[in-house]
Amino acid sequence: MTRGPSDAGHQGAAALHGGMDATTAPHRIPPEMPQYGEANHVFEMMQNMLEQLLIHQPKDPIPFMINHLQRNNDYVPKIVILGPPASGKTTIAMWLCKHLNSNLLSVANLMAKEFSSLAADARRHYQKFKTVPSMLLIRLVQERLSEEDCVRRGWILDGIPETREQALMIQTLGIVPRHVSEWPPTPWGPFPRAAAPRSTIVLSAPDTVLIERNLGKRLDPQTGEIYHTTFDWPPESEIQNRLMVPAGISEGETAQKLLEYHRNITRILPSYPKILKVIPADQPCVDVFSQALTYVQSIHRSNAPFTPRVLLCGPVGSGKSLQAALLAQKYGLVNVCCGQLLKEAVADKSKYCEMILPFFEKEAAVPDSIIMKVLSQRLDQQDCVERGWVLHGFPRDLDQAHVLDSWGYKPNRVFFLNVPFDSIAERLTLRRTDPVTGERYHLMYKPPPTMEIQARLLQNPKDADERIKLRMDLFYRNAADLEQFYRQAITLNGDQDPYTVFEYIESGIINPLPKKVP
Repeated sequence: MTRGPSDAGHQGAAALHGGMDATTAPHRIPPEMPQYGEANHVFEMMQNMLEQLLIHQPKDPIPFMINHLQRNNDYVPKIVILGPPASGKTTIAMWLCKHLNSNLLSVANLMAKEFSSLAADARRHYQKFKTVPSMLLIRLVQERLSEEDCVRRGWILDGIPETREQALMIQTLGIVPRHVSEWPPTPWGPFPRAAAPRSTIVLSAPDTVLIERNLGKRLDPQTGEIYHTTFDWPPESEIQNRLMVPAGISEGETAQKLLEYHRNITRILPSYPKILKVIPADQPCVDVFSQALTYVQSIHRSNAPFTPRVLLCGPVGSGKSLQAALLAQKYGLVNVCCGQLLKEAVADKSKYCEMILPFFEKEAAVPDSIIMKVLSQRLDQQDCVERGWVLHGFPRDLDQAHVLDSWGYKPNRVFFLNVPFDSIAERLTLRRTDPVTGERYHLMYKPPPTMEIQARLLQNPKDADERIKLRMDLFYRNAADLEQFYRQAITLNGDQDPYTVFEYIESGIINPLPKKVP
């Protein structure tokens, strides 16, 4: 039995109303249910909610969960940026704040907070001892993070935590970053990415570079912006005239700060093993920022159950069939070739045979309505629902993509394989078949072993140069519309070793899709 666009809801409702009856076992979950959970991130939502319950342990969990869902802030930036003096971490943190519309928290701006008794205590202590006690600093951080703007828009900690003690305090309070970064590769090498914050970025560079860089640092007292006499000098004369040399940048003072930093950082980083990114800071600031932004916009791999529904798009000869076969072989996905399904329907004399055969005899295109009936019959089978599928050969244009979507078959990974005409012509026009044995050859990659065999080889008329060019033109005429429809599609260079292409496809399936920046 096939289904149309309106049948999905009826099937789901029937399964829900009748599926709990023990006499109807074994139960089959309709394909719409996992698709809904995946599209709405139900697993991640429940995981985040349970995580918050265990961290905060509210007396009344129900109102707490309702409040958590209403906040809708599971994916706001929560970033820690660490690095030695002069590594550029403050500049990167400020740029990230502007780009992500988030809040920057540093020791300086936490102490400068008005109408806060904790900030006043921190200022008094800093004026006297040139440092802020760990307990007081973390209480300041906790107070600031509880404010509405941090709850709604997230936060970036610049240079905090400074010690292992502070890192443990932060974790104990349930302050969990999503990304932690370190600036400059440290001598001990990168640690695996950690568990407490969600993102940690650590900048790293040789001490000699940092000491020399620090000597050129200049501060704008009005805006707090940091400039440099060599690398980042402001073009406006007004700003140039008011710049001042900040305190504590002499060679001796910088060396002392570096010594203290190296003593502490080796004990901080193990606190963030799974979310740590080390970025070399001895490169242009724009490049450092680009790497940091790419990292914080990445999505951590989810533990949610995932059934791949893969769509491979590309011109004739781009390698779709080979890649589909490799995916089916390694991951057990069902290889669904649209053209092959239609041929099988005719060969098996199925109920669709009489509908398809006239179009085959005329070498005309089979109507989309017939294709969808055959395709839905295959995709609705239990092996496709349980193991996932890899589809190729359909859709070929925007109308077919809309039809596929309206029937409820929504791929969760789409790949476009781009290959230039010359490479495709080389792949296809040199293909030959031995009419005696049925063996297939390629005059360049798999030539026949004897001249006798070569003399009797035949070429499929579809592999003629003119017909290949016509089919390629047809694909690329519709490709732009398909790419616009499948906005999360991944475009790959198909003109390389097939196993290299397969590795890229594997990566695209296993890893979460990158965020699309508006």
